[in-house]
Amino acid sequence: MDRASLFHPVTSIHDQQTNGPQIYQSASGVELVSAEGKRLIDMGAGLWCVNVGYGRTELADAAAQAMRDLSFQHLFGGAASEPSIRLADRLLSLFRERAGAPHMARVFFGTSGSDANDTAFKLVRYYNNLRGKPAKKKIISRIGGYHGVTHASGSLTGIDGYHKAFDLPVDGVLHTSCPHYFTFGLPGETEEGYTNRLIADLEDMIAREGADTIAAFIAEPIMGTGGVFLPPTGYFERVQAVLDRHDILLIVDEVITGFGRLGEWFGTGAYRLRPDIVSLAKGLTSAYFPMSASIISDRIWSVLADKSAETGAFMHGFTYSGHPVGAAVALANLDLIEREGLVENAAAVGPHLLDTLKQALADHPFVGDIRGHGLMVGIEFMADKATKRQFPKGTAPHRVVARHATQHGVLTRALPFLPVNSFSPPLSITKTQIDIAVERYSAAVKAAEAELMSLARGAD
Repeated sequence: MDRASLFHPVTSIHDQQTNGPQIYQSASGVELVSAEGKRLIDMGAGLWCVNVGYGRTELADAAAQAMRDLSFQHLFGGAASEPSIRLADRLLSLFRERAGAPHMARVFFGTSGSDANDTAFKLVRYYNNLRGKPAKKKIISRIGGYHGVTHASGSLTGIDGYHKAFDLPVDGVLHTSCPHYFTFGLPGETEEGYTNRLIADLEDMIAREGADTIAAFIAEPIMGTGGVFLPPTGYFERVQAVLDRHDILLIVDEVITGFGRLGEWFGTGAYRLRPDIVSLAKGLTSAYFPMSASIISDRIWSVLADKSAETGAFMHGFTYSGHPVGAAVALANLDLIEREGLVENAAAVGPHLLDTLKQALADHPFVGDIRGHGLMVGIEFMADKATKRQFPKGTAPHRVVARHATQHGVLTRALPFLPVNSFSPPLSITKTQIDIAVERYSAAVKAAEAELMSLARGAD
């Protein structure tokens, strides 16, 4: 039935038609159960998103009660519901109190990380039009960045696979250097020297394009889908200085890093960022309901508010913006995160995950780098880590390992930009569960050695 009826996102049609789907039937805590009854530890929390773990009855009960009370209410024309109002207020409080961002002013709701970044794409244009700078429209993203798959957000994404055959990126989107020192640093180049080169690349792009044409710079605090890239030394501090000098907005994509993933509430606070727009989704409801949020600063809000009488209604929004059921689930989700200390747990067990993976695999001949922050870890594979020689183009060693990992009872993501397996388990995971998962993953890497060796020989 799947092969005959379902069009899967981000899936090889050939593989799906040949092999069929892997169907899951239930989940609880950090485990999924396949249709065959096999139990697997989900070290990806779905798609970086099931922060509180699976099967939380508190969220199911909140959704059921919200559906009984008010199954739907839009926000158009000034209409509202109590859950959406309370959620907006709570998100602003979290950013002001937990992320060092007292300048954040309003919350706009959507349904996905992609549409949150679409909203940001439109907002920076709207903002500059209202302040009389209609030429200031371009947005700078980074190679390897991931910001979604819609027409605009897919253009902001800096991974070729999401552009190929879709006629993306659209005009007005620029991509500067990928800030991943391990892979893209030059021989003998220090991390500080690498940061200097990245900033020079950014400055050159702004000078070439003209600062009066560039509206914004978008960045994930840690680049997730690209390969779990941590910013190099001094990077964001230097970037923000460049943006301030050229009157360029900063869009911070916290779709993955928000709500405790890094062992702090937000990457904004972890890296002392000063965003003009923040994109949120995933952990907002722990994926129990499709919902996103765009938090905008007073810098933008004041212009929109001051010009409102002149420009009329703000003509952007979605049917499901601020859905009362989604808002109720989000509030219950935030209650769980706070009551159970899940941000603190991520801070406590994240280093254990990183250390345990390093102890198990750091000496493996095909494991080039193991890196992470909080419960966000990446393992990058190389044909020869001594020389940083890559596997041949078109091979996918990380997919080989991920396949073996599934067979050994652990799920990990095989990412689409570099050969990296990512780990981002539910924030509720324990050290014991981490130990079991790492043991299974290590066995999977060993089981994959013959295939990896064959692929590596092709790189000679």
